[in-house]
Amino acid sequence: MFLDVVLLIVSLAVILVGCDLFTNSVEWAGKKLNLAEGAVGSVLAAVGTCLPETLIAILAIFIGGTDIGIGAILGAPLMLATLAFFVTGLAVLVYTRKGLRTIDMNVNHKVLGRDLRYFFIVFSLSAVASFLPDYWMKAAVAATLVTLYALYIKQTFAEDRGPEVDEDISPLHFFKREGDPPLWVIILQALAGLGVLVFGAHLFVDELRSVGNAMAVPISVLALIITPIATELPEKFNSILWVRRKKDTLALGNISGAMVFQSCIPTAIGMLFTDWKLDRNALAAVVIAVISAGVVWGDMTSRKRISAYSLLVGGFFYGLYLVWVFGFK
Repeated sequence: MFLDVVLLIVSLAVILVGCDLFTNSVEWAGKKLNLAEGAVGSVLAAVGTCLPETLIAILAIFIGGTDIGIGAILGAPLMLATLAFFVTGLAVLVYTRKGLRTIDMNVNHKVLGRDLRYFFIVFSLSAVASFLPDYWMKAAVAATLVTLYALYIKQTFAEDRGPEVDEDISPLHFFKREGDPPLWVIILQALAGLGVLVFGAHLFVDELRSVGNAMAVPISVLALIITPIATELPEKFNSILWVRRKKDTLALGNISGAMVFQSCIPTAIGMLFTDWKLDRNALAAVVIAVISAGVVWGDMTSRKRISAYSLLVGGFFYGLYLVWVFGFK
């Protein structure tokens, strides 16, 4: 048990190193390819850091069973819409107290608003599909989700890049010389960062399972709650790094873009390769995730800004979900 806890802590350090490598390379890739900050945060960073948990969720469908697979798929957007927002808001508060930034976040409302609107639609469709009686109806919904994600990518990449995106980009870790690094070095560092992330995420999940088994935690709870927390840590660390550097659109876009991806692609795969019948806990995950994200969207649209406090509400909704899971049998 003691060794498992030590390895759990080590895995967190490994994930943090991988995130630093990846975020640094993503910023340089965006500059090199002249991409807007929405494309960098909501697509490149979000999809890249989604890979570890997406692979785990897909493997769970074919190896771990339908319940574990569905739990892993739906658990990811839940963690992003609650805990990821909460941790990011907490980071803003901490850095504000240290005098490194302000409590209000300078976010591109068009980018975040688009992400959240897509999320509301596609994640709600995932719940509706559970009540469809025929496999081909669910397959049609899966195809719709993939189509919507393709449209989302097209709209995101169509934006113009602002000059503020390039401010204060740290030198590429794999290229310390002056001047722009070649694209192949940027890609090499991104792949290295992803490799470290995958290794750290797998180590974290394995050790978390060992700790959970030692504490007699049911496997269904691991699938719906603990495993998604572990596999979503890369997004949280990436966003914290960007928040510290006042790159708020990248920080929140990293989370909201991952929410769109996770509620489209893995969910579509789940509909195609499982019976996709959601139980009460799974449906509750969808409802709470949508409501939690709705608070952030409401703050942004009503006050034309986002404060850390609206992000902190995600912690309340995550606690509410825990009460639902453990308080009602």
